[in-house]
Amino acid sequence: MLMRTDPFRELDRLTQQLVGTAGTWSKPSVMPMDAYREGDQYVIAFDVPGVSADAIDIDVERNMLTVRAERRPTVKGEDVQMELSERPLGVFSRQVMLADTLDTENIKADYDAGVLTLRIPIAERAKPRKITISATDGGRKEISG
Repeated sequence: MLMRTDPFRELDRLTQQLVGTAGTWSKPSVMPMDAYREGDQYVIAFDVPGVSADAIDIDVERNMLTVRAERRPTVKGEDVQMELSERPLGVFSRQVMLADTLDTENIKADYDAGVLTLRIPIAERAKPRKITISATDGGRKEISG
């Protein structure tokens, strides 16, 4: 039901390893996610630790889901001298192509403990249903379809 669309992710990762990132703001290379089906809905969980809920933006255009987040520096002040900075800061995003069988009009989002969870219901037209047919002998038969 989900299609991965991030063709330049590996190239970005390799470039960051070779060139490094300059300055205090850098672009995180990954927004890890899990995606699974639970009953009549798909669930996608994104790891976005250290990001406040108001710094997360979720958009759906046609079947393309885009999640953007901004991790801001927590240490501020002119008298602070950073000794070590390994946690990436800045704006980053992840795109996921959703199947036509998902109801993108009714996505629900929750954010708890650094995990953004999206619940996307399966569209009614994609759910299994019974189809009644007329038999030539005058009786009716049901066939699952």
